[in-house]
Amino acid sequence: MTLHKTIETTLENAVLTIWLNRPDVHNAFDETMLRELTGCFEALDSSVLVVILRGKGKSFCAGVDLNWMKAVSQNSYEQNYTESLLLSKCFLTIYNCPKPTLAVVHGVALGGANGLLSACDLAYCTDDATFSLSEVKIGIVPACISPYVIKRVGEYGAKELMITGRRIRGKEAEHFRLVNKSVPAEILDETIADLIALLRTSGPKAMSQCKILIHDVANNLSLQEAYDYTARMIAEIRASAEGQEGMNAFLEKRKPNWVK
Repeated sequence: MTLHKTIETTLENAVLTIWLNRPDVHNAFDETMLRELTGCFEALDSSVLVVILRGKGKSFCAGVDLNWMKAVSQNSYEQNYTESLLLSKCFLTIYNCPKPTLAVVHGVALGGANGLLSACDLAYCTDDATFSLSEVKIGIVPACISPYVIKRVGEYGAKELMITGRRIRGKEAEHFRLVNKSVPAEILDETIADLIALLRTSGPKAMSQCKILIHDVANNLSLQEAYDYTARMIAEIRASAEGQEGMNAFLEKRKPNWVK
């Protein structure tokens, strides 16, 4: 088992929980955390069904560690660029994860933390969680997180959140679609458990194929290209072992073999 300095992982019943583990600084990320997070997502194997990203202590994540950022800002442009690529690589690795990913947010999600949660497939939070794309308040921009935040909230929602840098709570984050769902803190764990139970009833390979399908249709294909691509995909999956098992189970009125 890999030992980490800034994150902690637990694997239980095929659910991998990755805990941001710098609670003394509200899980602000630095170079080490970015490298460890990226490596953890890159190392996933078939034993994992779902990945959950959470924060230890009082908060999900306070964004970039300001001491690290200040040190980096004193470096040359090339060094700054290299450090910034760590951010971009981390977010892209989470976004491209073949497994369903879920961010669970409590406390604060400031600045770059919104890149972590937006790169996940799903994001749930507590009603009292606080979100802010606050980079403009210190004279910079939320550059590396922008592709994922804009995918979530759209162009004009991103303009409001990024230009004003204002703070919003869970229900307003849900309204912006920055998170999928905001719930009272006392039922957060129950809500997450219900979601995981629902995911367990879906074909593991089908979920991964859905992610590929959505990514390609949303990012890579014209409508004409999707015409053939989607037909080929469903033809292949219908003939796959998981597809055959799922359809047979439905017709035979039984649970498919991936449902324990």
